[in-house]
Amino acid sequence: MKLNILLEHVDKAMNFPLLDIDVDIEGIATNSSLVRPNDIFVAIPGYRVDGHHFIEDAIRAGASVVVGEKEIKDLMVPYVRVPNSRLALAKMACQFYGNPSRNKVVIGITGTNGKTTTSYMLKYILETSGKSCALFGTVQNVVNGKVLPSINTTPDALELQKQFAMSEDEIIIMEVSSHGLSQYRVEGVEFDYCLFTNLDNEHLDYHRDMEAYFSVKASLFDQLKPNGMAIINHLDSWGKRLADQLTHKGCKIYLLGNKNHHDLQIVNYKPGISTIAFEGNQSLELRLNILGKHNLVNAAMAFLTALSIGIPQHKIVFSLETFPGVPGRFEVLHHPNGATVVIDYAHTADAFYHCLQTAREEGANRVFHIFGFRGDRDTEKRREMMSVSKEISDVQILTLDDLNDVPYEEMEQVLYTLSDGGYVISDRTLAIKEVLEHTHKGDWVCITGKGAEDYQQKFRLPTASDKETVQFLFQQSDQSANQDFNSFH
Repeated sequence: MKLNILLEHVDKAMNFPLLDIDVDIEGIATNSSLVRPNDIFVAIPGYRVDGHHFIEDAIRAGASVVVGEKEIKDLMVPYVRVPNSRLALAKMACQFYGNPSRNKVVIGITGTNGKTTTSYMLKYILETSGKSCALFGTVQNVVNGKVLPSINTTPDALELQKQFAMSEDEIIIMEVSSHGLSQYRVEGVEFDYCLFTNLDNEHLDYHRDMEAYFSVKASLFDQLKPNGMAIINHLDSWGKRLADQLTHKGCKIYLLGNKNHHDLQIVNYKPGISTIAFEGNQSLELRLNILGKHNLVNAAMAFLTALSIGIPQHKIVFSLETFPGVPGRFEVLHHPNGATVVIDYAHTADAFYHCLQTAREEGANRVFHIFGFRGDRDTEKRREMMSVSKEISDVQILTLDDLNDVPYEEMEQVLYTLSDGGYVISDRTLAIKEVLEHTHKGDWVCITGKGAEDYQQKFRLPTASDKETVQFLFQQSDQSANQDFNSFH
C-alpha cells in the first residue's frame, strides 16, 4: 500500500507533503523486533516501555517509515509526527486491512459484568442456528473455528484488524473493554449491534471516576453503522442514562427491563424456570442450565440480539436452555461430600452480590466465600467488596489474587487490614483446601476473582488454577475415602 493512502485518515502534526508519498508499505509493526523490510514502524509511548526508544532498532530492521508523537529530527527514513500514536495506528491498521468490519455483522458488548457470558450465549445461539461466528474476549479468541489465546479482553488495533481481515465467519462478536475504547483499539470498527450490560465500580485506578468510566463505555455506541442497533439493559441505572442519550441522538434502541414498554421484559425469576415477555406481553418460559438472576439478564440480552439478527424464537429458546456455560463463570463443581463449589470471575461488589445471592437462592446451608484483591489495581472498591461478602456469606476467607508486581508482604497486610472478622490464608491453594475440609452436604463454597485464569504466582499445591486446585482436592478426598473403606474391611 502506498504511504499516502495508508495515512489518508491520520491526523499529522507536520507538513505531510514533504514526505516521499510514493513509498510502498508492506506491513505495520509496533514492536521493533517484529519489523520487516519496508514496514512502517509506529512508536507508541506505553505504560512501561516507550516505543520511541526503539526507533533506531526498527530502522536497522528495515522500517522504511516511522510514525511517532515526539519531535525527532535527522532520521534516515521519513518520520511522520502525529498527535496520538495509538489513534494513528488504529486508523492505519483499518486502512491497511481494507476496513474489514464493513463486510461483516459485528456485535460489540460492553459493560462491567456479563460481557463474557453474554458473548458466549450469543455465539452458541447463532452457531446452533447454522451461522459461523468469530469471538474476541476475555477467555479466548476464536477465528474460523480456531481457538487463539486472549491476552487482553480487547486485542490491540493492529491485531484486531488483522484477525477481522482473516475471518471468514459471518458474524463477529467481541467484548469491548473500557481500556480497549480509551486506547483506540476498536477505532475504525463499525458495529451492527452494540450491547450495554451494566456499570459498576471498577477500573477507577485507570479512569478518573464513574463519570469518566461511563463516558468511555458510552463512546462505543458512536461507532454503530447507520442502521445499527443499541441493545441496553434498562434495569441498570447507567443503562437508563445511556438510553436517554442515545434516544436524543436518534439511535435505534432495544431495551431490556421489567416494564411493559420494554422490548423484552423479565417478568419472573426463580431458580430453574423464569418468565420473559416481549412483543405486546407475549410471554414464554426459560429453563436455563446456568444459575443466577444475573445470568437470566445475560440470556435476555443475548435473546434480544439474536431476535434482532433474525433467529427464530424457538431456536433461541432451545439454545439458551441447552447452553453449557462458560469456563470460570459461575462454574459449578460438586464435592464428593455433597457440598457445592462455584468458581467465578466476580471481582466487583455487584458481581459478588449476584454470585453469593445465587448460592443463597439455591438453598445453601452455609456460604463460604474465598476471595482476594489484585495488586496494583483499583483500591476504592475493596471495602465495598468486603461489605457485600460479609452481608451475604457466612464465612469470608481472604487470600492472595494476582500480585501484579506488588510485594507479597504488602498484599498480605492489605488482606489483614480489610479482613474485618474474616480469615486470612495467604496461599490461595491452602485457603481452598482448608475450606473444603470443613464443608458438609448442603454447604456452598464460592471462589471468586480468577475464574478460568491461571495463577500468576506459585502456591503450595501443584495446581495452576482454582478449578485445578478444587479437582486435585476432590481427587485426594476420594482417595482418602477409599483408603478408609479398605482399611475398615
